[in-house]
Parts: sequence; structure tokens; C-alpha cells
Amino acid sequence: MKRREFLLMLTAAVAAARGLRAQQKAMPVVGELSAFSPANPADRIRGPIHQGMSEMGFVEGQNMVWEYRWAEGHYDRLPALAADLVSRKVNVIVTDGTPSAQAAKNATSTIPIVFTGVGDPVDVGLVASLARPGGNVTGFTNISTELMPKLVELLTEIVPQAKVVALLVNPDNANAEGVIKNTQEAARTKGIQAPVLKAGTEGEIDTAFSSLGELQAGGLVVGPDGFIGSRRAQIVGLAAR
Repeated sequence: MKRREFLLMLTAAVAAARGLRAQQKAMPVVGELSAFSPANPADRIRGPIHQGMSEMGFVEGQNMVWEYRWAEGHYDRLPALAADLVSRKVNVIVTDGTPSAQAAKNATSTIPIVFTGVGDPVDVGLVASLARPGGNVTGFTNISTELMPKLVELLTEIVPQAKVVALLVNPDNANAEGVIKNTQEAARTKGIQAPVLKAGTEGEIDTAFSSLGELQAGGLVVGPDGFIGSRRAQIVGLAAR
């Protein structure tokens, strides 16, 4: 989905809310549910979306209000944060990634939810189909789950002698199962092994890297995940060593 189409969906939801609340002279409230922290570069929502909203005439403090909730990398906090946004009766919820979107969907079936950065929204149960999402949830997918075979292909081109290519995934991400399936199927096609390394904390990432030597891995494919993405500096440093 193109950026403008996504912004149109979001602004349409806000505009509808503004019309409904016009008689009360209250500004519509957009809830932002993020798995990250305000200063984390992996928080992909605020900059581009706020800029796009502003370009379409929605400015925070003038004709709309944002309510922010950050889980700071702890996915287990998302359900309570989503419930808090629902209790505050926000008009629309914007989420980043699968864990945030699932928490919002589980918290409300009436408040519109617009998600970003979801690998396969159909597979994880967010929408009925890409063509007709249904319900109160919509957004855009980065098709990251389906791209895993391409990553395997690229890695085997770079390291053709590799017989083992490990996969790093966050088991707490609902897309993990699909990522593992697609990666291992691609590995079998290439005639190589793809052992799975699971990491949902900084320490588990360290442990995963320490096992690469024992596995005799010639390369590592990193699965799409907000937390793992936020630890890119740690991963690059470990890979360099």
C-alpha cells in the first residue's frame, strides 16, 4: 500500500471522528500504541505519520490530540496499554507491528485500528483478507514473511559455500511461525540447513550468536521483528566479532 493511501485511511478515520464530535466541541483523539520507546529509532510511527497528517490538515493541539503508549520493548505490556487507550475512548488507534496490532484488536472491536509494519495480517488473524479486511482493523503490510526466501537466496549467493544458514527470530512475535516455515522451505530448496535461533531479550541474542560456531553456520538470516530490529547495533557488533 502506498504512503498516501495509508494516510488517507488514517485521516478519514480522524475526520469521521471529528464530525461526530463537532457538537461537543471536542477534538478527536488518536491513540498511538507502540512496542518501542519514544527515543527508539525503531519507533516508525511518529515522524512520517505525523508529517503526513499535518500535510492533510491535522495538527496536534489545534484540531486533534495524540495519546501515546509505549511498551519500551516489552510485548507483555501491550495488552494493558491497549486497554488503557480503549478506556480513554480514543477515536482511532495506530499501531506499529504485529504485537501492537494484535493487542489493539483484542482490546476493542469497535474503535478503528490502523496498523503498520505487519508481515502477514491474514495469517496472524488481524484481517479476513487483504482485499476486504472486514471488522475494525486495516493498514498496510510489509510482506516481510513472504520475503524470507529471497533473503535466503541472497545470502547463498553471497556465501555459496555455506551449508548451514541460521535463522534468528523472536518467538514472541506472531509472525515467527510463518517466518520459520518460509525460511526453512527455501533452505531445503537450496539444499542447506536452517537451524532456528530464538531470542526475545538482549541476553538471548548474545546466546544465539554464541551458538553459531557450534552450528558451523556460514551465515545468519534475521527475521522481521520490532524488538530484534531495535537491537540492530548489538547484532551488527556481534556479527563483526
